[in-house]
Amino acid sequence: MGKLKVGVIGCGSIAQHRHLPEYALHQDAELVAVCDIVEERAKEVAEKYGVKPYTSYEELLQSGEVEAVSVCTPNYLHAPISIAALNEGIHVLCEKPMATSKEEAEAMIEAAEKSGKKLMIAHNQRFVKSHQKARQLIKNGEIGKIYSFRTAFGHPGPESWSVEGKEGWFFKKEQAFIGAMGDLGVHKTDLLRYVLGEEITEVGAFVETSAKDFADVDDNAVCVLKTESGIIGTLAASWSYVGKEDNSTVIYGEKAILRLEEDPTYSLVVQYANGEVVNYQLGKIQSNEEGGQKNSYVIENFVDCVLNDREPLITGEEGMKSLAVILAALKSNDTKQITRV
Repeated sequence: MGKLKVGVIGCGSIAQHRHLPEYALHQDAELVAVCDIVEERAKEVAEKYGVKPYTSYEELLQSGEVEAVSVCTPNYLHAPISIAALNEGIHVLCEKPMATSKEEAEAMIEAAEKSGKKLMIAHNQRFVKSHQKARQLIKNGEIGKIYSFRTAFGHPGPESWSVEGKEGWFFKKEQAFIGAMGDLGVHKTDLLRYVLGEEITEVGAFVETSAKDFADVDDNAVCVLKTESGIIGTLAASWSYVGKEDNSTVIYGEKAILRLEEDPTYSLVVQYANGEVVNYQLGKIQSNEEGGQKNSYVIENFVDCVLNDREPLITGEEGMKSLAVILAALKSNDTKQITRV
């Protein structure tokens, strides 16, 4: 079995911090091409990795050189590029949020089914050890009935680490379509669905722009969510947390409380109703502050799925379900009503 020949489309921060270095380190992958509409950037990155630069994704996809691509572009291009790649018979790992509408997401899934190629969405929170452990404890009934939860993902905003700073696409509605909710919130809807093992059915949300006067997308959102079995909780997504990044989740159950990524030392703390406390040291979650250079397992899972014909941990359907919660939150904010997912 030869190495998987990979191209990376979009050479911004997520590509430079995660996709490119992780493919370069992967023994079964061979990076062969990169693409960016900014020619300088494409050339610079191509030189660094010793691969071929492209400025047109169509050209890269039609070159016959790649078997798989990572789509690391602004959000509005995720669907068109992914669909074009799948139609060319190329496997796709797409950044989140996978698309800007349900229709786009469905079209991506359909293209994957037609081509028989893999479509994976890069929701890396599912690979975090504490999150996997929590899912297992809940599944095993160790926590009993789940009553409630709260989850947050917030930091000072992408301008500090995005390649273009304040001028970046993150803050432009026509390119990003959605702000902190799409950047961070969708990670958490995916995480909740994964850890709780249930779908989210109703959403009430406030989605505001309060911290970034230069942005025309949301930077601060708070949602109330309800799952199919009636678990209720909150999700906060923000680009206005100025001190330290918050990426924590607390799940309140009948027999115990699970505290994830809240304690600086213990990534999972289980507080049982009888007073017993169990601390798990499972390795820290990735944060952008650290450049996220530790393996996020996304690339590993993707390469493995392609080479060994396995189902990705986050399929197009899974990505779409997590996106649907975000779309419902936007609708709730617009209509000022609780919205069904």
